[in-house]
Amino acid sequence: MKSNKQKHMKSTLIAVIILTFVTMNSFAQNNFTTTPSGLKYVIHKKGSGIKPKAGDKVKVHYEGKLTNNTVFDSSFKRGTPFEFELGAGQVIKGWDEGIALLNEGDSATLEIPSELGYGERDMGSIPANSTLIFDVVLVKVSPAVTIVPYNIEGKEILSTPSGLKYVVIESGKPNALKASENRNVKVHYTGYFADGKIFDSSVKRGEPISFIIGKGQVIKGWDEGIALMKVGDKMRMMIPYELAYGEAGRPPHIPAKADLTFDVELIDALAVPEIKTFDTKGKDTVATASGLKYIVVEEVKKKGVFPQPGQKVFVHYTGYFEDGKVFDSSVERGSPLSFDLGKGMVIKGWDEGIALMKKGEKFRLLIPYTLGYGDKGYPGAIPPKANLIFDVELIDIQ
Repeated sequence: MKSNKQKHMKSTLIAVIILTFVTMNSFAQNNFTTTPSGLKYVIHKKGSGIKPKAGDKVKVHYEGKLTNNTVFDSSFKRGTPFEFELGAGQVIKGWDEGIALLNEGDSATLEIPSELGYGERDMGSIPANSTLIFDVVLVKVSPAVTIVPYNIEGKEILSTPSGLKYVVIESGKPNALKASENRNVKVHYTGYFADGKIFDSSVKRGEPISFIIGKGQVIKGWDEGIALMKVGDKMRMMIPYELAYGEAGRPPHIPAKADLTFDVELIDALAVPEIKTFDTKGKDTVATASGLKYIVVEEVKKKGVFPQPGQKVFVHYTGYFEDGKVFDSSVERGSPLSFDLGKGMVIKGWDEGIALMKKGEKFRLLIPYTLGYGDKGYPGAIPPKANLIFDVELIDIQ
């Protein structure tokens, strides 16, 4: 139980944030500075903390409004700041640019033109081509983790018939579990382009990736390379583009015909749990105006908690094609998926469907391709124009 002193400190902190927020709204609009991109900003109160750099983790309290003062989202109301990696494209461009202008402790208002926001697409209650106004407080800056590339000097470079090359950096214990097909593996990694630039890193995020070997959940070079490892091994993999993202690449992050290098460490290799398909017999199928259909499999009868836009949700899921074949499952990986609701981090059918659920409920979502991966699908995993079925359970809301 919290002491009266702790409760008082928490109340004081909340009061300070609210006071800062109210003060922001009292500033005249003509104090704005405009950047070359078209972003407008004004700093209301200067903090004494550090300025964030690309790759740093930042926590931001905010209220988002349209130009008619309609509030569409607020972390102040939820009581939890939003956390993201600066400069990683996890937020709209106006946020990546605007938050980088602040110091820890600063309060500011950002006026973001549509081309730095959600552009020509609707996003929840935000109409297309909307200018967005955010009152923000930069609560905390956590400097990025320093990544040290593996040293391969003097070590043998091995090759496989497919064209994969790899170097064993460090070996785990001789009797350690081996990675193999249909094993659920956890891997820490850092990915580099040919020029040495990092394009992705689980080490920076502080959370290893989980996937099942041989299911096509990762690029071919990973399925092949990780299967050569045992728990505790560290390896460098040099993956030709044919075993990575191919001739097209994965715009905007991976260029066409990009050969990639990965420093990887195998953290664990677990047996895959059995998937239990939801029983929907005798249950009603409900349709929404968008074309999404859903079935309530397990309902929370009492007054439950619905997730709000911007909140982080944790979801266990299994995805099926219409023929019943499983193409992805967090249940098999043993780790739920987390994402910020309504931020476009998942397919449209998920953003809409998960918002209909209470914490603890189980739904089946029947998602038409227009709310899934569209006309083109997701190369290597989802065919073009694929209608998808998801059994989902809303585990938690933060």
